[in-house]
Formats: sequence, C-alpha cells, structure tokens
Amino acid sequence: MNVKKIAHFFLSTLLAGLAGISIAHAEIVEGRDYALLPSPQPTENAQQIEVIEFFWYGCPHCNDLHPYLAKWLENKPDDVNFRYVPAVFRANWMPAAKTFYAIESLDITTEFHGKIYHAIHREKINLFKENVLFDWAEKQGIERSKFANAYNSFSVQNQANRSAQLTRQYKITGVPALIVDGKYLASGKFASTPQDTIAVLEQLIEKVRQDKKQP
Repeated sequence: MNVKKIAHFFLSTLLAGLAGISIAHAEIVEGRDYALLPSPQPTENAQQIEVIEFFWYGCPHCNDLHPYLAKWLENKPDDVNFRYVPAVFRANWMPAAKTFYAIESLDITTEFHGKIYHAIHREKINLFKENVLFDWAEKQGIERSKFANAYNSFSVQNQANRSAQLTRQYKITGVPALIVDGKYLASGKFASTPQDTIAVLEQLIEKVRQDKKQP
C-alpha cells in the first residue's frame, strides 16, 4: 500500500467515524433535528413532561422505531408521562386505531403492541381485515368473542374517532411522530436512524425540564 493509499484509507476511516457520532453528543437544532408544533397543545398533567407517539401499525418506520422506543420505556424517567395515540389520516387507518384501543381496553397493550407489528411486518398477516384480526387474536390465546366485542364497542369507536381528531389537531403529517410536552416534534423525518430519534427525544425532554425551571 503506497503513501497515497494509506492517507486515503485513514481519511476514509476518520470520516466514517465522524459520521457515526451519535446525535446524542451534539446540540439539537430546530428545523434540523426537531420541529415546533404550529400550535402548542395542552398536556394531561402539567406536573409531568408529556410524550406522545403518533403511530400506525402498517407503517414500516413505526415498526423500526418500536423496539427502540419499547426499550426506552423500560427505563422511562419518572417525570415523563408517555402515551400512544394511533394516527388516523384516512378511513383505512381506522381499523388499526380500533385494534390498539381494543387491546388497551383488555389491558394487554404491553404484551400485544409489539406482536401486532410483528404479525403485520414479519409474518405479513393483514390484520386490517376484521376476520383475519379476530382469527389471529384467537390464535394468540385471546377469547375471540371478547376481543371482537371490545373492537366493536362504542367506547373503542369513540377513542378511535378521538385519535382522528387529535391527528388533525396536532397537524401530524407523517408517522412515527413523537410529541414532547405539546410543543416539540421528533420524527424519522429529521433523524436518519431510530437511535437518533430516541436521542433527540431525550434531549427534547431535557430541554423541557430546563424550560420548566425558568421563572
């Protein structure tokens, strides 16, 4: 290897290393790493920092983010209140929203949220068709009639309608979208990897903490 090739090798290695530096070690910048919501939204509890994930089970980017977000939630800060909101942009997104609220009403979100992603994206099961969804739920050990009743309940339909309203209210244009304290938006639109999205989320949470300390 001659001198020129050696120099090129080390330069390439250096650039690759710099490119791999986590965004967690750099100061986040509005417009590059996150965005301000057009209109700040009220939070459920002013004593905590609210984080909302707008998602859709059919979204491959939501599927990619899910394991990283689930891992983050295992050690979620005590001052953070987290909740999922299934986005509804159009009518064919409504079944996914109803599916989420059905598992939530049965208190099995922790166990089945990830399984739904896996079934859709890995096993290629079309869970947006009711009969397919109910068959799948039964195979997972959920009583079919119990799940179907929850899915078709007035309460779940109302919650799904509310999700559609929130999607419009927050002016969400794509998913996954992480909303921090009703003010800031972090999403895959800004970050190149799910890890970067989580890093931005953590920095936005810290930003809100500092904002709350201001008189």
